[in-house]
Amino acid sequence: MSTTQDVRTTPAPRRTPAVDAPAPPRRRLPLTAIGGVALLALMVLLPLVNLTVPGVLPGPTYTAGSLNLLALCMVYASLALSYHLLLGTGGMLSFGHALYFGAGAYGLGIILAQTGIPLWPAVLVTILGVMMLAVVTGAISLRVTGIPFAMVTLAFAEAGSVLVRRNPRDLTNGGDGLIMNSDPVPEWMLGVVNTRNLYWMSLVLLAVVFLVVVWIDRSRVGHVTAAARENELRVRVLGLRPYTAKLVVFAVSGLLASTAGIMYLFLHSGTTPTSVSANLTITVLLMVVIGGVGSRWGAVAGAVVYTLFNQRLTKLAESDFVAGLPDAVRIPLSQPLFILGTVFVLIVLFLPGGIAGTLSAVTARWRRTDRGAPHGAHRLEQAASESGPIG
Repeated sequence: MSTTQDVRTTPAPRRTPAVDAPAPPRRRLPLTAIGGVALLALMVLLPLVNLTVPGVLPGPTYTAGSLNLLALCMVYASLALSYHLLLGTGGMLSFGHALYFGAGAYGLGIILAQTGIPLWPAVLVTILGVMMLAVVTGAISLRVTGIPFAMVTLAFAEAGSVLVRRNPRDLTNGGDGLIMNSDPVPEWMLGVVNTRNLYWMSLVLLAVVFLVVVWIDRSRVGHVTAAARENELRVRVLGLRPYTAKLVVFAVSGLLASTAGIMYLFLHSGTTPTSVSANLTITVLLMVVIGGVGSRWGAVAGAVVYTLFNQRLTKLAESDFVAGLPDAVRIPLSQPLFILGTVFVLIVLFLPGGIAGTLSAVTARWRRTDRGAPHGAHRLEQAASESGPIG
């Protein structure tokens, strides 16, 4: 008797046609980068065109006065970017940042006047010397945090200011300021005729400083410093060394400030003790706050707006129009610092995010509206976000 076994066969799986995997999305340049490149190109061409901005620039853009004012704006923008590394990236409130700006200006001026070193080697020696100064002062200041840190940096700045005013061995010329020795300086950097060249040098400096700040912000050191700003204890628990990261950021910030000071020396053919004083640090702090703390573009915008306001309000205070006003109006308008202080208070009260924060909020609101959601949906989302979870 033969037995048969039933063999059950399973149907072969159907083969689906091969589907091409979706191509990875192309990385598009952000609008800020495109706008920055376009603005840089415009600034490069500005000395070659006849553009007049009434009330902002003293004349057409190709004139020496306008180019000098714009170059000064870019020097202070570079200084504000260097301070952004301290306050925006590291959360370090420093009242002594002007020490490194003034050290760059006075250091190069003293080297050119007292030695026979050519210009560019002297610039390199100055930058290295200021970086060593920043490392030493930063290593001491970073032993404490918060208000004590701010007080220690203020003490270093005041020591530098006193040293400059006392004119040791006739090096700094005291309160009269130091005049740059023009013998080692090339002719294309001297005189009113060559203001255009100094303008382009200031623009190159601003672009380089901006790129360095972006690199630091996106580097491991920048990430550790930003994390320590939020919770330094947690960073230490993770096995990282926030002190070293903050010291590197502090040193780079001082180095960048020294390059701005060197450019300031070239632009004004000298420097004064105000470039080392704590008042300059307060001014830079105002620039960063007006532009928006934590924003690189905000630091640049705040520096430009503050410098233009300061220069033009000084001219307004000295004008015949203000002199003919009643005393109740003339006295406040004749004090540019009073007007700038009022503007600063209004920005802190009504625009706490500064220029950059306000523009970001407006852009975000415009994008939400552009998605096409009904107006009622926006109302519901806003109410939910304000009320929080129920129960």
